[in-house]
Amino acid sequence: MKEIIANLNELNSVVEYLNGVVPSSAIIFLTGNLASGKTTLTKSIAKSRGIDGEVTSPTFSLQQCYDTNLFHYDLYRIENEEFMELGLFEEFDKEGWHLLEWGDEALKTFLLSAGYDVFTVSISPFEDKRKYIIEKH
Repeated sequence: MKEIIANLNELNSVVEYLNGVVPSSAIIFLTGNLASGKTTLTKSIAKSRGIDGEVTSPTFSLQQCYDTNLFHYDLYRIENEEFMELGLFEEFDKEGWHLLEWGDEALKTFLLSAGYDVFTVSISPFEDKRKYIIEKH
């Protein structure tokens, strides 16, 4: 487990750490309250990979693909069963980072049992910054 405290201008320290420890193909659960900075972190990850296009939360589309190996999911409105029925589970077989907002523990347990590399980045307010707790499962 790694803890990093950073403001927006220091977010690159979180991204650099992730780039150093997360393999080229992994599922990363982004957890935190509404407006905690999950999509902001995704934007910083995309920028570090040279992606200059608009990065937005896929709240209504469920999935955004930012290039051939960066995927972003928002599971806020759907259950795991619906996620599976929509065929989105198969997307995890694609090489790259799969960033999941609002994924639950049951999904995490299932993905681990299926053999995926799974990480969690928990984001919470800390004074005038954010605390990022990064865990490999």
